[in-house]
Amino acid sequence: MTGDVIKAILAPLTFFEGRCEDKETLRKLITLANDRSRRKEAHALFSEIRRKTLAAAKRNDQLALAQYNFEEICAKTLYNLTREPAPFDPDTPFWVLPRALELGRMLGITDAGEISPLLKAR
Repeated sequence: MTGDVIKAILAPLTFFEGRCEDKETLRKLITLANDRSRRKEAHALFSEIRRKTLAAAKRNDQLALAQYNFEEICAKTLYNLTREPAPFDPDTPFWVLPRALELGRMLGITDAGEISPLLKAR
């Protein structure tokens, strides 16, 4: 199951890394998703992303808000996979796809299948 969650997170992370102006925390998330031994760092990364989210909200930057909301949920999900103490809410993995779709919409992506292989027509 963990492998499926990682695949579901990596697809949109790598998709958006090529399309978002701010790539710093996207790249950090990709690194943590690919390195199981470092995933507990996702808790601190969530805090870093949260600061960016609050700054984007203050300047009313809706595109940045969509990006950072997506990144936050990815960081929470990665951390929860570690089973470390003080996990985030257990429903976090279920928010990855909706937040990815929202970011895609903000970027003008009309084919949701581009964002995640989970959405490709079968």
